[in-house]
Amino acid sequence: MHQIPIKQLMSEWQTLTQRFPIETASALQNLAVQHAPELADLFYREMLADPISASFLTHDQVKNHLHTSMQHWITTVLSTAALGDIQTITEQQKRIGRVHARIEIPVSLVMRGARLLKGRLIELIEQDAQLSLPTRNNCIRLSSELIDLALEVMCFAFSQSHDRNSRAEEAYRLFSVSQNLSDEKERQRAALLDWENHLMFELALGSDPKNLPPLATSEFGLWFRHKASHAFQGAPENQTILDYIAHIDQNLAQLTQDQPDKTRDLLRQLREQARSIKYLLDSLLDQARELEAGRDVLTRLLNRKFLPVVLGKEVLYSRQSGNSFGLLMIDVDHFKSINDTYGHDAGDLVLQHIAGILSSNIRGGDYTFRLGGEEFLVILVDITPEKAMQVAEKLRNIIANEAFHLPPDKEIALTVSLGVAVYNGHPDYQTLLQRADKALYQAKNSGRNCCILSP
Repeated sequence: MHQIPIKQLMSEWQTLTQRFPIETASALQNLAVQHAPELADLFYREMLADPISASFLTHDQVKNHLHTSMQHWITTVLSTAALGDIQTITEQQKRIGRVHARIEIPVSLVMRGARLLKGRLIELIEQDAQLSLPTRNNCIRLSSELIDLALEVMCFAFSQSHDRNSRAEEAYRLFSVSQNLSDEKERQRAALLDWENHLMFELALGSDPKNLPPLATSEFGLWFRHKASHAFQGAPENQTILDYIAHIDQNLAQLTQDQPDKTRDLLRQLREQARSIKYLLDSLLDQARELEAGRDVLTRLLNRKFLPVVLGKEVLYSRQSGNSFGLLMIDVDHFKSINDTYGHDAGDLVLQHIAGILSSNIRGGDYTFRLGGEEFLVILVDITPEKAMQVAEKLRNIIANEAFHLPPDKEIALTVSLGVAVYNGHPDYQTLLQRADKALYQAKNSGRNCCILSP
C-alpha cells in the first residue's frame, strides 16, 4: 500500500501552520490549554465505555499516565502553529504510533477517539464568545487539520512498525521450534512419557486426584502451548493437540477415589489421547524444517530479532489466560576484564558456557536470548514473582559455583547480576523490559552477584 513519506507530511504540516493568521494560532493554543483537561476526560470516558479499547486501558499504570499524556498531546498538537516546532511534534506522533503497534491498538479506535475530540473541540470553539466569527471558523479548520495530520504521522509509524512485526512474526513461527527437529521430537516424546509415568505413579500410590499433575503445566505442555502451538498456528493438528491437552486435564479433574470403574474408563481415554498427541506431534515436526535465521551465531540462543514477537505473544497470552510471565535480565560481572586479561576467544568460551547453563536449567516452555555482549535475557512463562526469584537465585548460584575452563589450562570463577521483573498487566512490553533493566542496574550497583526483583 502506498504511503506518503514522513518528510512530505512534515512539509505539509509546516505549510498548514503558515496558512492561518497568528491570531488564529494564538487563540487555538489558548483554547487547547484551557480545555485540555475536559477533552482528556471526554476521551478517557468514551474509550473506557468501549469494550475493545477498555481492555487496553484498564491497567492502573495506564489510567494514571493516560490523562496527563492526553492533555500534553492535545496542547502540543493544537499549539503547533503557535510554537512552530514541527520536528519535535512529528517525532512525538511517530513514538505514539510505534507504541500503538507494539500493543496492537486497532487504528479504528484511534480514529474514533480523534473524531470525539474534534467534535467536542468544535463545540467549545463555537461557544467561545470572545472570538470573532472569522477566528472561530479558522480555529475550527486549523484544529481539525492539525489533528488529522498528527493521526496521519501516527498511522505512518504504526504501519511501518506493524509491517516489521508481521514479518518477524511469520519468521518466528517457522523458527520457534527450529532446534534439531529429530532431537526435538525425541525430547518432547520423552517429556510426554515422563508426564504419563508420573501420573500413573501418583495413581498407584493412591494420591488425591486433586494433586495429579496437569498435562498443560508439564514440561511438554509448557513447550507446546508457548512455543510449538505458535509455530504451527493454522495447522489442524495444532488445535487438535491443544484440545486433547484441555480434555485430558478436564478428565483428570473428574477422577475420584470412590468410583474405580469410572476412573478406569477415564484412564483408558487418557492413554488413547496421549497416544494421539504423540502421533500428531510427529506429523507436525515432520512437516517443519529448520530455520537458522534469528539464532545468535556464538551461543546458538535466540537473538533480538524475535524478542518483540515473543514478548507480544506472552502479553496476549497473559491477558487471555490470567497467568503471568517474568523476565530475567542477566549480565556477566566484570566481563571486560576477562577479554582484557585472557583475550576475546576466552570471552567467547565463557559466553558459550553461560548460554549452556541457562539453556540447561530452564523449562521447555521458557526462552533464552542473548541480547548482545555479555547480556542475556530469560523469559519465564506461567510464573509468579516468588518463583521467578527462585529461578534467578538458582541460576546465579549455579554460575557462581561453576568452574570456567580456559585454554590451555586456566580455570576461573564468574558471577552474574540479575534483574527480575514479572508482568503486571501493562499492555506495552517495553515497560516490562525497562523494569527488568532497572532492576539489573540496581543489582550491579548493590555489589553484583545478586538478584533484584522489580516492584
